[in-house]
Amino acid sequence: MPAKRKHKCYNGRYFEWKLYQRDSVWWADGRSNQINHGRRSLGTRQFEEAKEVLAKLDLKMAIEHGLAQPEEIHQQDTEQISIEKGIAIYREHLGRSRLVKGVRESSAIRYRAVFEKFSAFAKKKGVHYWHQVSTPIVEDYLGHLEKKGLAPNTLILEITTIKQVNKYLIEKKKLPPGAKIVLPMVKPEGSDRYCWREVEVQKILEQCSRLPCDHWLYDIILMLAYSGLRISELADLRWTNIAFETGMIRLRDETLARRKGKRAKQTTKGSRDRAIPIHPELHPVLASLARDPDQFVFHGPNGGRVQPSTVRKALVRVALKPLETMFPTPEDDIGFRDGRLHSFRHYFCSQCAIHGVPQTVVMKWLGHRDSKMIAYYFHLHDGEGKKQMEKLKLSGNTTGA
Repeated sequence: MPAKRKHKCYNGRYFEWKLYQRDSVWWADGRSNQINHGRRSLGTRQFEEAKEVLAKLDLKMAIEHGLAQPEEIHQQDTEQISIEKGIAIYREHLGRSRLVKGVRESSAIRYRAVFEKFSAFAKKKGVHYWHQVSTPIVEDYLGHLEKKGLAPNTLILEITTIKQVNKYLIEKKKLPPGAKIVLPMVKPEGSDRYCWREVEVQKILEQCSRLPCDHWLYDIILMLAYSGLRISELADLRWTNIAFETGMIRLRDETLARRKGKRAKQTTKGSRDRAIPIHPELHPVLASLARDPDQFVFHGPNGGRVQPSTVRKALVRVALKPLETMFPTPEDDIGFRDGRLHSFRHYFCSQCAIHGVPQTVVMKWLGHRDSKMIAYYFHLHDGEGKKQMEKLKLSGNTTGA
């Protein structure tokens, strides 16, 4: 009985093929596609040469069936860009000057994690070149990420980044136009981030103020809840940003500013300056803080720079765990125990909406140009919904005659 034929799977740009040898010569089997391409000899005993021949066959079949343009035949002989090289080309593009819209270092770090995950996935799939990164491959990658339980917005970031690399390589003529990844994605409305209720924030503050050793956390939580600052913005806040005489917190983006000395430049996420009024309850807390020589407003438990991870862990240990029984979270639901530092930004935005602060004002305070982001941060708890309904004056008598 003859030995069972061994196949090697090959994902072409347009079709899937199985490679196998007959009398030491490589053949391609394309019968598993929706369009049956039969079995064809590649006319070589060398595997690498067989893959090159098959790439041309794959394109030829795509042109015959209207999936590619004839001019792509001439572009196929250009340099094949490996996954690693394509990523390196795009990262160099991201690292250009901020004057021409290069990204900041923090964004580059986020991209690095995306690329590492995609490279590992591509390698397992036998995808080694960017011309092999087709729409079905990216859809497969999306399914792979979903199984890992990534949040919808994280999924959008991951897939959009891969599509951006593909688009840039096409613009630079490293890939033919026919290699464009077409995968529209629906951005989710709203957020599944837990938003604190007013009673929960007050209890968290009370819990943080009980022990003198944790009062540093009280100051930070109050600032987050009463200003809408991101934890990264709070950590970088200096006394030069606090204007007591005008009652304002002024955030500056110094990305393009000329500075003397070695002090690191301050930046904001949207690369825009912002001004936030100091809430009356926040004013005495800021005024009571000691002026440290390093000029930072807030400090960690040991007097050093505020580290977001330290604050997050302290919040869970000092407040969330002890208060968990007071504010139980329903099983298989998002609740009090799932709140984190960014939840205070959601709380601030929601409180602004509840108390009638105009949307355009909130946008200025939070640093958003799009009103959709304000809707994204707004949450309406049942209790507040009932309270607002009771205030509603409706005409007509609802009592029975």
